[in-house]
Amino acid sequence: MLLSENKNKLREELENWKNGTLKKALDRFPERREEFKTNSDIHVDPLYTPLNEEDYIENLGFPGEYPFTRGVQPTMYRGKFWTMRQYAGFASAEETNRRFKYLLEQGQTGLSVAFDLPTQIGYDSDHPMAHGEVGKVGVAVDTLEDLEILFDKIPLDKVSTSMTINAPAAVLLAMYIAIGEKQGISKEKLAGTIQNDILKEYIARGTYIFPPEPSMRLITDIIKYCSKEVPRWNTISISGYHIREAGSNAIQEIAFTIANGLAYVDAALESGLDIDEFAPRLSFFFNSHLDFFEEIAKFRAARRLWAKLMKERYGAKNPKSMKMRFHTQTAGCTLTAQQPNNNVVRVTLQALAAVLGGTQSLHTNSRDEALSLPTEESVQIALRTQQIIANESGAADTVDPIGGSYYVENLTNKLEQEAQELINKIDDLGGAPKAIDQGFIQKEIQDSAYEWQKSVEDKEQIIVGLNEFKVEEELNLSTHKVDEKVADAQKNKLEKIREKRDNKTVEDCLNKLQDAAEGTDNLMPYIIKAVKEYATLGEICGALRETFGEYEADSYI
Repeated sequence: MLLSENKNKLREELENWKNGTLKKALDRFPERREEFKTNSDIHVDPLYTPLNEEDYIENLGFPGEYPFTRGVQPTMYRGKFWTMRQYAGFASAEETNRRFKYLLEQGQTGLSVAFDLPTQIGYDSDHPMAHGEVGKVGVAVDTLEDLEILFDKIPLDKVSTSMTINAPAAVLLAMYIAIGEKQGISKEKLAGTIQNDILKEYIARGTYIFPPEPSMRLITDIIKYCSKEVPRWNTISISGYHIREAGSNAIQEIAFTIANGLAYVDAALESGLDIDEFAPRLSFFFNSHLDFFEEIAKFRAARRLWAKLMKERYGAKNPKSMKMRFHTQTAGCTLTAQQPNNNVVRVTLQALAAVLGGTQSLHTNSRDEALSLPTEESVQIALRTQQIIANESGAADTVDPIGGSYYVENLTNKLEQEAQELINKIDDLGGAPKAIDQGFIQKEIQDSAYEWQKSVEDKEQIIVGLNEFKVEEELNLSTHKVDEKVADAQKNKLEKIREKRDNKTVEDCLNKLQDAAEGTDNLMPYIIKAVKEYATLGEICGALRETFGEYEADSYI
């Protein structure tokens, strides 16, 4: 914070520099663009000074203290590195289990499960809607037996697991709890995260099942159940990642993610929970995109904005309720099929931005993901990228090393201000669910995606190897292919399970679940009982479909 006399002196010297040294340079060598902007259309000045950041205590504070701009922990990575959580899952539970063990042997420190499309939308592998999709974009999970295989010889009390699952999140969590019991691990010791963010599915991704109201009920049931029974579990990962992948800019990613988060907080409060009872277990999931400094500033702005909202809007008293803890994944939408080795460089810069922005865990995409599921070699390179940043770059040796950068602090302020303005618009519409229902958020993302694509096609945004610096090339990377026999194997497995389980007990469990869904009971105990009897994911979701109905999206194009 500058004293007033120092500010005046600095302003005077800055004007002298602009009118002297800078003007002479520009007269001889004009800048290469008429105007410089970030990817979110924020104007970038040629130089930033202490005049751009005037209130250190209010805006930055100290690491581990409100408003958490500089990080949620006092020591950050000086204590321990972020969790290196590579996203993995394909084909069968057996194959994915092998990939998990390979990644753990390579030094990965947390598991992250990708599920196939039928699992994500609540269908068993033998359902007609699953045809051609079993095991393709993730692992197929139909019953508890699949999860038993998936985590075979992986001690759940020694590793945390993130599961990217939304509409059927309650079912997968129930299975995970049941697996823990089979391993002799109590619910209190299980650590991990379910994504469980249905609002962004309506906005950007589309793997929803039920209408918004019953979907929000399932989420609050999970929050209530875990707050008492599974205290180390992160009950929701409020996701900006898919919002960004759908085409939003950084401002929209912050605003729409936090607006969704506020809707979940409101729902939990309406269900009778106290803010400090559940808020410490909320977590977030962000994208790390191309604009290096804007991304660093985005993480810092989001953290500060969430802290302020939790304290000022909801009156949270526990500092943990104000901490935005988040996972980051590098931007899949920025990967190119052209010159795929260039993606290693892109991912490195995006991963470094996430680390400098203070992420709690990180997934680095593989170079070949624009072509197929990643090979083991590509996955190893992606993991090594994190390990090199952690152990060789020095980026983890001090807390918030970019803090105090006049440029980054200015970007942080502007991103926070513009995100807050967008949140205010959503509040005026009645909150995120109503803004989604009116198509406001979807239309904002569509417009942003259009502008980005136009900038690439007009070469205002250069993508190396795609619209500039192109070469004639032949693809010489080996790609990963999922065996088509996986679907047949899953169907056979399902048939055998249905033959050997107690079908009368399963039917009774499903009937009781439906009765509970028609009432007001917490649904988690009913779902846990059903999965323990080897009711399938499709049967459980089918029972809920009969009660809740299915959601059909409108078009806002």
